[in-house]
Amino acid sequence: MTIRLLESLQAWDTPQFAEVFCKEVERLPHGRLPLHLALSMGSHVVDRPPKLMLLSSDANPTHLALRAGVFFNSVIAGCSCADDPTPTEENNEYCELWFRIDRHSGITQTRIA
Repeated sequence: MTIRLLESLQAWDTPQFAEVFCKEVERLPHGRLPLHLALSMGSHVVDRPPKLMLLSSDANPTHLALRAGVFFNSVIAGCSCADDPTPTEENNEYCELWFRIDRHSGITQTRIA
C-alpha cells in the first residue's frame, strides 16, 4: 500500500512542519511503517500508534528527505495457552526511519535508517 503524506508536503517550509509530519505519520494505519524490521526485544509490534521525533530534514526540487526517531512497543508472542509461560508485558522499542516524500505526489518511501 502506498503512503502519501500530503499534509506534511503542504506544511513544508512552515514553522509547524515537524508537528504536522509527526502527527500525520502517527495516524497511519498499523503496519504501514517497517517497524517489524527494527524489533530488538519483542517479536511483534503492538497495534498502537508510534510516537515520532523529527531528527533532520532536507529538500531538493524533487523530494523531501527526513529522518525521524520512532518510539513504539512490542511484545513477545506466545501460543496463548493457559500454561504458556511467555510474559505478555510490552517492551519499549526505538528505531530511526528515513522518509522520502515526492514533492509532486506526496508518495512516501520509508526505510530503516
